[in-house]
Amino acid sequence: MFQILLSIVFGLLILSWLIWFLRVRPRQPQLDAEWNSDCEMITTAVFDGSKITFKNVRNFFWRTTRDRDESWIDEVTVDTEELKDIWFIVDHFHSLHGLAHTYLTFEFNDGTCLSFSFEARRRVKHRYHPWDGLWRNYELYLLVALESDMTGLRTNARGNKDYMFRAITPPEKDKHMLQRLAQKANQLSEHPEWYHSLLTTCNTSIVRMVNRVTPGRVPFLWRNFLPGYTPRAALRLGLIEDWGGLETTLEKARIDLVAQQWDGEGGYSEMLRRHLPASTVQKEQ
Repeated sequence: MFQILLSIVFGLLILSWLIWFLRVRPRQPQLDAEWNSDCEMITTAVFDGSKITFKNVRNFFWRTTRDRDESWIDEVTVDTEELKDIWFIVDHFHSLHGLAHTYLTFEFNDGTCLSFSFEARRRVKHRYHPWDGLWRNYELYLLVALESDMTGLRTNARGNKDYMFRAITPPEKDKHMLQRLAQKANQLSEHPEWYHSLLTTCNTSIVRMVNRVTPGRVPFLWRNFLPGYTPRAALRLGLIEDWGGLETTLEKARIDLVAQQWDGEGGYSEMLRRHLPASTVQKEQ
């Protein structure tokens, strides 16, 4: 009986190997397809000294996931010398705590807040599923959007539980991180890559970017693959500000209940930050 089971398992492994090498591995990622409207445009960046101009920045207003006003901004120019803070957002979209989405928001002194999110790019009538993401069914997409769009979608339209942490970066590394993301956007606009549900996700892509800017900054951790658990590790590693220990930091960082009070009038980003602690870290010049 054991030998029969072993033969079945071995046969399934051989079959999976053949499917991968004959059907899945030959697939090539694409730039041109009929994409969903929320991931239809590709953002590119133009560098001019300390300034970066991002082209095709999403600016949707979400009432629900289906009821939304769609708009793309042709150009948004920011100055890396005016970068104020980087924020790390953890979006809990599932009842399983470990399943979450993570992304970054860059805040500038003029009030501009640009969010960067690595996602699976979806074709029309296709929904995301983690299983499909293991088999080269989605291209990697770097979405660049206004914070009111990216975070508003999650807090208001979806009603998710969301946390927003101020990141701690070594001197000048915050600027380098923004530049790296802009370069990555340009790279993906010419050379598409595959999204992978385990190896190339929202969080593993951020970790990869951080370690390219500051080698070894984020070690290999199992939490990297379950983003819902990242705040504990980020606090321990000094990647985010400590607002009074883990539980207190989580309590102060929660933004969804505050965000849901927004009616579309006034500044969404300004409203969020009125409820977040002032920086506890003195930045080096």
